Amino acid sequence: METVKLLVEGGKAAPGPHTAGLSAMGVNIGKLIAEINEKTKDYEGMQVPVEVRVDPKTKEWRISVGTPPVSSLIKKELGLKKLAKAPFGTYKPKEGEEAENFSADLTREQVIKITKMKFGEVTPSAVKQVLGTCQSCGVTVEGRQPKEVDPTGWKDLNTGEQ
Repeated sequence: METVKLLVEGGKAAPGPHTAGLSAMGVNIGKLIAEINEKTKDYEGMQVPVEVRVDPKTKEWRISVGTPPVSSLIKKELGLKKLAKAPFGTYKPKEGEEAENFSADLTREQVIKITKMKFGEVTPSAVKQVLGTCQSCGVTVEGRQPKEVDPTGWKDLNTGEQ
């Protein structure tokens, strides 16, 4: 098996220089791209890591789709193009650079959704990892700083109920 790693926009992979190695292996690029797009369509608008393993003899492939970074999932959930450069007003603008006012807030349900997308399951430790990214990106959770949020107090992490 030979492995090719790609970074594609979810649902919008296309043949190009990054797939040239796969073409050289004799893989049907049209079918492969269609399968990659089908498997990554839920990540539309985000860069998604994809690993393609090809058997050089049979030309058969297996596709493994990774997940985007938590920060990308947060941006998608909030509908933002970018997050804060530093947490909660700690960024010091360089000379000539304007200070940016950044404000974004997630609900508990959104945190759980992001956790499910990234980790596949929702546990207090997985939620804490998402909260850590929220903290570093300047995103609050239900109006509170993420480091103040304790997911172990959430009765049902799968639904977000308290």
